[in-house]
Amino acid sequence: MITRKRLAARACGLLAALAVGLLPANAAADAPTAKEPPKVDLVLDVSGSMRANDIDGQSRMAAAKQAFNEVIDAVPDEVRLGIRTLGADYPGEDKALGCKDTKQLYPVGPLNRAEAKAAVATLAPTGWTPIGPALLGAAQDLEGGDATRRIVLITDGEDTCAPLDPCEVAREIAAKGIHLVIDTLGLVPDAKTRAQLTCIAEATGGTYTSVQHTAELSGRVRQLVDRAADPVVNPVATEGAQRCEGAPLLKPGLYSDRESFGEHRWYRVDVLPGQELRASVSIAADRAVHNDYGVLMRATTVHGREIVRGSEAGDGRTDLLSTGLRYPKAEVDAEDGQTGRGTETVCIQVSNSFSAPASVKTTPGMPVELTIELVDGPDGISDAAAFGLGRGWWLLAALVLTGLAAGLLWGWASRWRVSVWRTN
Repeated sequence: MITRKRLAARACGLLAALAVGLLPANAAADAPTAKEPPKVDLVLDVSGSMRANDIDGQSRMAAAKQAFNEVIDAVPDEVRLGIRTLGADYPGEDKALGCKDTKQLYPVGPLNRAEAKAAVATLAPTGWTPIGPALLGAAQDLEGGDATRRIVLITDGEDTCAPLDPCEVAREIAAKGIHLVIDTLGLVPDAKTRAQLTCIAEATGGTYTSVQHTAELSGRVRQLVDRAADPVVNPVATEGAQRCEGAPLLKPGLYSDRESFGEHRWYRVDVLPGQELRASVSIAADRAVHNDYGVLMRATTVHGREIVRGSEAGDGRTDLLSTGLRYPKAEVDAEDGQTGRGTETVCIQVSNSFSAPASVKTTPGMPVELTIELVDGPDGISDAAAFGLGRGWWLLAALVLTGLAAGLLWGWASRWRVSVWRTN
């Protein structure tokens, strides 16, 4: 049944739509400005190992150049593309110099395809593999504005510039909350290279791809550049509090945060009568952790009374753990039969039981992704449903009454059969 409140809301919506249609055309001058073009920085490994001839009968460097030329031809006009190299200039044995060998080959901006191809054509396998410094440089290449940002790293080996761990660099970039995604591609990778590149990608919500053929490299880089031109919704950076009081008030959307081992954080959501809150959380174990761990998400009132919870446990076979909960707020108050008493602030606690060896760094915290949805709940929802029981009370009562009636009927029938038997 449609309530008076919902009918009024729909009428207001119709009037608003009519008003928009009647506004003069010049009112559009106040509309938001167009979104900034997305930025992509291709980071190419030009270290000495790129001389190896094991990709379709040609060197890794030749395969990379061919793929880059094809990608440059296909870059969407709205994408601002740049190219950065690592290991392209210094051929010596001095590690201090070799680990500074990264430069911007082509600046991020409107693409001149001929100039970009000419710059790539000059590259030859040369030096070290300073992946960490190259990622820091690429992040600087992409600074400024509110555009979506993407780094695509193409390499055939591990970083050779420890102790600057490129995985830690990626985590630091992610912790800044600038929504910069790093995708990694490994050319004929070994197990150590695969593990490092996977860690870099997962730290920022990117992807890792193993490449064995030129066509795979070209196709994957083009796909990632196209994805930058038409990105999915990026999470909004937030920071949970140590208690519900003072926690950030979240509206429907996707949010990112960081949570340390064994920590719990609080967030708040306002729920109207008749709405259903749907919340979920994912925590990524982006570093070595002990095998047994869990994630808990629970909703409480502002006074601390638990409403509903969701939890999930892991045993080391997955590096991403997710759970969620649903809370439908009654539109009609069960006590007085009147319309719900207004907006309710629901406190959401996210906790984890991850732990790690003493050698593992605990900062920054592990990536947390939080999804908040508010949808119209089903009509006639009861107060019991608001606490996770739905119409279960009605079902339970029906089962109890049915059992009672069946018991009485069975007892009466048994007595009747005994009396008939004695009579005979």
